[in-house]
Amino acid sequence: MLDFNIHQSPFSFRYGSQEMRRLWSEANKRRIWRKIWVEMAKAQMQFGLAAKEQVDDLAAHMEDIDIPQALEIESEIHHDLMAEMHVFARQCPKGGGILHLGATSMDIKDNAEALLIKKSLDLILAKLAQLLEKLGEKINAYASLPVMGCTHLQPAEPTTLGYRLANYAQDLMNDYNSLLEVRNTVKGKGFKGAVGTAAANVMLFGQEGQARFEEIISKSLDLPFFYISSQTYSRRQDFTVLSALAALAAGAHKFAFDLRLLQSEMIGELSEPFASAQVGSSAMPFKRNPIESEKIDSLSRLVSSALQTAWANHASSLLERTLDDSANRRVILPQTFLAVDEILLTFTRIIEGLRVNEKAIAVNLEKFGQFSALESILTEAVKNGADRLSMHEVLRQISMQAWEETQQGAANPLQKLVLEDEVVKAWISMERLEELFNIETYTGIAEARALEIAGQIRTRFG
Repeated sequence: MLDFNIHQSPFSFRYGSQEMRRLWSEANKRRIWRKIWVEMAKAQMQFGLAAKEQVDDLAAHMEDIDIPQALEIESEIHHDLMAEMHVFARQCPKGGGILHLGATSMDIKDNAEALLIKKSLDLILAKLAQLLEKLGEKINAYASLPVMGCTHLQPAEPTTLGYRLANYAQDLMNDYNSLLEVRNTVKGKGFKGAVGTAAANVMLFGQEGQARFEEIISKSLDLPFFYISSQTYSRRQDFTVLSALAALAAGAHKFAFDLRLLQSEMIGELSEPFASAQVGSSAMPFKRNPIESEKIDSLSRLVSSALQTAWANHASSLLERTLDDSANRRVILPQTFLAVDEILLTFTRIIEGLRVNEKAIAVNLEKFGQFSALESILTEAVKNGADRLSMHEVLRQISMQAWEETQQGAANPLQKLVLEDEVVKAWISMERLEELFNIETYTGIAEARALEIAGQIRTRFG
């Protein structure tokens, strides 16, 4: 039960899934520390440095986490891992005496955090796959629905809603591949001691024995180790992981930002789900604010900010190690994973309940879509022998007149103006001009490519 009389992080109860919270919980972190100590003892048993009854004693108490006692000890000795070790050792009368033999704190902590990163990436990849599956269904459903495309926030040429969604999906698929690659290359520090030379373990096992000792634990933890380390694994790894998460957040931010624009009443083509009892504003009862999309954008900014800290942790770690990364890593690693977790959960809910206003789409297409016919008219006229620059100027003047009338609230007169222009008619027949104004067919590869992306998603994630 959370104590709301003291500060609680929003990630403790508001943002992220329970499974991600449990993964990064203080109790789970300490369980992983204990697991690593047990695996060390098991490996040392193979070298005759631990007895089976000692290892069994440690394994039997691996789940007996007592955080209040550990925090009480830490308040005196000011070392969290040593405090946990004291608690663990007191619980294990037979095995406590062999705890941490040949190790330094970061042999335990860095390997534990590498395991947490791998498991967190597994959760993120699973949620991303689910999002892609849902997005693929929407792409397939709207592959052929024409919508007004915009560049510079100005009407440009028609595309299809499915193709627009496919752009987001393509980025997300690339993010999936990048995150999978990162997940499969995450490494722990191994057991190389205070400056990375493994001097204590070489004393215990010899050069070849030290390598075998690491190999045994690497296999038992299912965690490869860096070949070379300082007191910690290279903080470049954190930067790489957070970069991949930030790239995913950037794509989510773009989708949410676009949706916020399209949900505005002036456009009104798409909107996120809005519950029947949902309140949009405490002052304005009519409001239907895009709060889910705004949350994605807000959390995405937070994710991007972690990169600067991770960069500094890597760049500023002097010589074999300084401790100035420790406090912030307690924040940026769990917080970034929880933020991305919430982003994906929210993104998926939006896609599942996405509202498509086909009437508003048709109105905007009718109002602005005619302008996109000008490119095909220009191309047709030049193909028939017209001077391109001269024809471009004729069409520009016509379009500026039509645009002005449209801005004054009139129906778009562009087609009428073009059909009446003698210069244009000299190069293109009336019948052909009318065909060129059928802008719903002027979407090029959009439908075919959207369907292809939807098929790729279905094959891989469906």
